[in-house]
Order: sequence, then structure tokens, then C-alpha cells
Amino acid sequence: METVSVELGARSYPIHIGAGLIDRAELLAPHLPGGKVAIVTNTTVGPLYARRLVQALPAHCSSDVIELPDGEAFKTLAQWQQILEVLLTRRYNRSSKLIALGGGVIGDLTGFAAACFQRGIDFIQIPTTLLAQVDSSVGGKTGVNHPLGKNMIGAFHQPCAVIADVDLFETLPAREFAAGLAEIAKYGVIRDASFFAWLEANAAALCARDQQALMHAIRRSCEIKAEVVAADERESDLRAILNYGHTFGHALETLTRYETLLHGEAVAIGMVQAADLSVRLGLLDAASAQRIKALVIALGLPAAPPGLSPDAMIDAMGADKKAVNGRLRLVLATRIGQVITTEEIDGQALFHTLAAGDRLCR
Repeated sequence: METVSVELGARSYPIHIGAGLIDRAELLAPHLPGGKVAIVTNTTVGPLYARRLVQALPAHCSSDVIELPDGEAFKTLAQWQQILEVLLTRRYNRSSKLIALGGGVIGDLTGFAAACFQRGIDFIQIPTTLLAQVDSSVGGKTGVNHPLGKNMIGAFHQPCAVIADVDLFETLPAREFAAGLAEIAKYGVIRDASFFAWLEANAAALCARDQQALMHAIRRSCEIKAEVVAADERESDLRAILNYGHTFGHALETLTRYETLLHGEAVAIGMVQAADLSVRLGLLDAASAQRIKALVIALGLPAAPPGLSPDAMIDAMGADKKAVNGRLRLVLATRIGQVITTEEIDGQALFHTLAAGDRLCR
């Protein structure tokens, strides 16, 4: 096991990374001094792992398992309310704890419920997807989607621990696994050129789920995110760089009603679109943009967007929560390992990027 710390003073917490961690009671015990524990999971993950997790809980804890429907389409206020209704019905209190056992949807729903119940209770993240282990489980962003925009309703609420068990990938479908690789690639683009080069050299090993390669990729991704979150917890400045590719990606997800693309797939396409726009604006050289696209493809991810009109995309991007006073705010690359956040966007260049389709980065 390896551990990365998110340094936030009194609210600091560990990210434990390793194999077989879901069964290690000693990782849970320090955060569960007693009382009720609600495990929130979904109908896919629950039958696979909920019983094992219950068995790992300290003997002095009583527990409930809350199973929600599986999928991004169910990251809604209705499912958030279902969690709260169980907590109220079963008379949970401020000493109670929640555990998120699932991917990013379950983590975001559980964290938002924890943030709101009795004005805030503790929760533990046990992410079961690669994407959640390297991204959504770390940093305290919680929330739900709305038909008019992704993650527009939520709160910052840090977990008290993240337990990233790489053995859980054994039951993770290939498409879901590849979606997590998109967020790993993002960290190389925004913060670490040498890590990006390592990903280029080890793309095949990662796709084959080589455990040694995965451990390195997960650890480095978590280190980068922990550094950024510690410096800017509430995204007033630096943390915005973590949104590279996401404004494009969230618009793709919204316009396809969360039914066509997985989040990581939308982010992968968004990273390529952001690289293409960076070239058009004279910020990034064409060869670097081609490297970003090539890595996306090597990791088994889509690089070309579905057929959506540029005008519809621009409208959806304008509704993104990162827009400032009606102005689009984008994270764009200046070189591999470095990005900037800017509101100075040439509308014609953006239109051409959005209209490029499979000709992106050519």
C-alpha cells in the first residue's frame, strides 16, 4: 500500500492506494469511532462488494446499505433525496458516517448528502472505478446534475479518507476502465511533462491493466491533484487547471443527455478540442497537440466528437459553472505540462474547432 496525503490543515486526509484494501478493517477503524454507518452504492457495485465492506466495519458500528440505480443519468436530486430519507428514517445523527462505495456518481451523491445532512457529517470514499480513484474521490467536490447543466448543484465537502483498491478493477468493464485513463492523461497535460512522456511509453501496459503501471499512474495522478487542491481548495485560481478538457466535455455530456458518452470519454474528446483551439490561438505548437490526440487514441479513448452543431456546443459551454459574468472561461495548453486559464477566446477560432469533427489537431 502507498499513501498520498491531501494537506488541508485540520481537514487533511489520506489517500490509500493498493490491492485488497477493501478488506482491511484497520484502514476504516480510525474514521469510524462508533454509531451508525450508511454505505451508499449502486445496483451494479453493491452485489459485488457491499457484503465484504460490511464485514470489514468495526464490530461496534451498525450499518445500512443504500443501493441506487447505476449511471450518470441518476446523478440527480431525486437520488440525493433518497439517501437523506434513509438517514432521517433510520435516525442517523451528527456522529453517523457515510461511505461511498462506487464510481464518481456515487461519490458525488454521497458527498453531497454528507455535506447537507445535519449541516455536515463525515464520509469515506471507496472509489470502485479508475476515474473515481484518480479524480472525483479526491478534492471534495460533490453534487448532482441538472438537465440544464452538469454539476451545477453541490458543495465542497472533503472526505475523511479515500481508499483506492486496485483489485476492484477486476470487475470494471473495459470501456469504464479506459474512461479513467482520460483523467490520468489530463494530469500529464496540465502539470507534468515527464509523466505525460511516461504515459506515452506505458500506454499499452496501462490498457492491459498491468498493476505496477497502474499503481504508478494512480499515485502520480493523486499527488498532482492533492498538490493543486491543497493550494486552492475552492477553485478560486489554480484549481481551475483541473478542468482542462472539461468545459468541452461537460457540454458534450449535456447535449447527449448523459446517454452516449461516459464522462471520461467526453473529457478525452474535450482535451483534444482544447488542444486544437490552443493551436488555433497560437498558444500551443501543432506537434504537441498531435501528441495529446495520439495519447488519447493509444489509451483506447475517442478523439472525435459526435455530430453536434457548433452553435449548440457554444450555448451549452456558456452555461458551464466556470463561465464568469457571461464570458466563457477555458483552460488551454501552452505546452505539454503547462496550461493557462483564459477568458480571451476568439469566437471564430472556437467555432472552427467545434466544427472540425474528426479533423481535430490536423
